[in-house]
Amino acid sequence: MKHNKLALVMIVRNEEIKLPRCLQSAAPYVDEIIVVDTGSNDGTKALAEGFGARVFDYEWNNHFGDARNYALDQSTADWNLILDADEWITEIDMQVLKRFMLEGDALGRIQILSETEEQGEKGISRGFITRLLTSDVRFKGRIHEQADTDLKRVNVPITVHHDGYRNTDKSGRNIPLLLSEVEQSPDDSYTNYQLGKEYQGIGQFDTACIYYERAYTCLHGLERYAPNVTVQYLYALKETKRFEEALRIIGARHDWLERFPDYHFACGIFYLDLILSNPDAYAALLPEIEAAYRRCLAIGETDQYDSSAGMGSYMAQYNLGVYYEISGRTKEAAACYNEASLHGYGKAKERLRNLQI
Repeated sequence: MKHNKLALVMIVRNEEIKLPRCLQSAAPYVDEIIVVDTGSNDGTKALAEGFGARVFDYEWNNHFGDARNYALDQSTADWNLILDADEWITEIDMQVLKRFMLEGDALGRIQILSETEEQGEKGISRGFITRLLTSDVRFKGRIHEQADTDLKRVNVPITVHHDGYRNTDKSGRNIPLLLSEVEQSPDDSYTNYQLGKEYQGIGQFDTACIYYERAYTCLHGLERYAPNVTVQYLYALKETKRFEEALRIIGARHDWLERFPDYHFACGIFYLDLILSNPDAYAALLPEIEAAYRRCLAIGETDQYDSSAGMGSYMAQYNLGVYYEISGRTKEAAACYNEASLHGYGKAKERLRNLQI
């Protein structure tokens, strides 16, 4: 009978602060721990060894895929779970996971909840990323590396929390690596998308639009990230006030966007900015704001795509409430704020308290 030995496989550098949290969360569930150090000058390696990890040195060559593959080569397990030091397991169902590994006909996508902060407001984005690999699978890509296999991907019952996006700026490292990838594969939609996100993250929206346009043009619609490309492209076009281009994208009415609440949420925000930019020209589109947020709520939260928390629930309820309040529909606004507040959304509670009815 196959034992389905499971290894935790990591690449790290100067992570003595966050690494213990990750290792503590995973150690009870794995049979071995592989930690590949790419040049730490702190106590990272000693900490890993203290958890019983097999620690290896690797000379960094600006290629995440190569480093991860070297780490995978050190594993003796049937399955490898890939985590970063700023991630830690919060939920896992080992019974279901063992059955999945026993079948062995797919790779596992784990749920990653990433803490975000934008304009002072904290949030959570949810993604499902292929991180549970059979022993023979390796990665491709210099950065934002992907599992290089045709095996299907299945969501597995592992939830990981990630706080690496908050108060950090990795664009100085990531952009040159992504530019190298785009130079080699200019028509790769995923790499162009990731490069657009990096420029968007540092406020260079015009440059972000260049790469989002390339990514969007190369999409087939079957890619799991296709809706995310479109949403981020719309936000960047809104920031650069290229409203007509955004309207053309919305007007295309792609089938693969219809079940994505984040897309309709972005449309609601876009329509408001569009109308405010030229009320005489676009006032007739005012009902589209309400329709967009109602569509979010009809869809609800999703695990089909990478999505931000609240797009199909409390965030949509809150924005719909603001729309109703501004429109003088006070009772409807109060009902929306109340629904959003039931999710613990503080801004909705405050708005509800200040609402005069």
